[in-house]
Amino acid sequence: MPLFALLLAGMFAEIAVMVAVGNAIGPLAMIALLLVGTVIGLALVRKQGAQTMAAFSESVFKRQQPHQEMADGVLIAAAGALIMVPGFVSDVAALFLLFPPTRRLVSRRIARKAEATALKFEHERRFGPGQVVEGEVITVDADPVVLTERRQLP
Repeated sequence: MPLFALLLAGMFAEIAVMVAVGNAIGPLAMIALLLVGTVIGLALVRKQGAQTMAAFSESVFKRQQPHQEMADGVLIAAAGALIMVPGFVSDVAALFLLFPPTRRLVSRRIARKAEATALKFEHERRFGPGQVVEGEVITVDADPVVLTERRQLP
C-alpha cells in the first residue's frame, strides 16, 4: 500500500509540474523539452552503463567481488526506466541516479538497509521470532546434608 501511495503521489507531482511548465513556456516547448531531456538522459544511461560494465569486467578479471558495480548497474537501469517516463520529476530523479557521487550515496543506503534486514532475519532464525513465554524460575538449593540423609533412609 505505501508503494501505491508513493506512485500515486509521484504521478500527481509529474502532472502538476508539467502543467506549470506548460503554462510558463507553452505546450509545444514543454513537449520539446521533454523529448530533449529523454534523448540526453538515454545518452547518459548508455555512457554510464558502458562504464559500469567495463568496471564490472575489470573486477571479475581481478577476481574481486563486484558488489558496487552490480549495485551501480541496477541503479542505472532504474534511471533508464525513470528517463522513459514522461515528466520532469522523474527526469530529475533519473539524473540523480546517473551521477556517480549521488548513485554511491543511494547504493550505500540500500546496502545498509539490506544488511540490517538480513541481521534481523538471521537473529530470528537463530533465536526464534522473539516470543515471550510467561513462567517462574525456581531455584533449588542443594544442601549436601539433606542429600546424604535421604540416601540413608531407605
